Amino acid sequence: MTLLRKGTFSKSEVNDESGKQMNATTRTSKSTTIPRDDIVRCIEDRALAFQGFDTPRTHLEPLQLVQYGNGEKYDLHTDWFESAGHTTSEYGGNRLTSFFAYVAVSDDITGGGTNFPMLDPPKDERWCQYINCDEPWDAGVTFRPIQGNAVFWQNLHGDGSGNRATVHAGLPVSSGKVKTEMLEDLNEDHNEV
Repeated sequence: MTLLRKGTFSKSEVNDESGKQMNATTRTSKSTTIPRDDIVRCIEDRALAFQGFDTPRTHLEPLQLVQYGNGEKYDLHTDWFESAGHTTSEYGGNRLTSFFAYVAVSDDITGGGTNFPMLDPPKDERWCQYINCDEPWDAGVTFRPIQGNAVFWQNLHGDGSGNRATVHAGLPVSSGKVKTEMLEDLNEDHNEV
């Protein structure tokens, strides 16, 4: 998938208060949207099945790849929005859930984890193969960039308010070639895909 999209990556953008896309120093990665084909539909089917069969495909945002090279990062942020400009039906409503997977990670990568500073680290040492157990306890949980692994979270509470525990950051890649993540977000309302 990453080879097929080679040459289509551009600087990742963030939404401003009105919902408009813009470049920002807080996000230095590169992104591309993946056109819907049989492979993408299969990925969407799996994401929908994971979340329950009552979820309509029309609530999915277009699948995207995000690529991080050396020093590239995405500072602390949420995948849900507080601004009314982001949550209108024009934008598909707010983001209910987020799913991402590490689809390509160089063997020599250091850094580049995904940090959730508000989460308490699990105590069982078996988690250390997936999260960075060498971090200070108060740093939260950092998922290691391991090719094939995925992370899922619910962005909103039952009352529709944002779940602050999902604040997260894409930490900078310290060394190694590149890390590529695949993102699939599910919105409250219909999206034009």
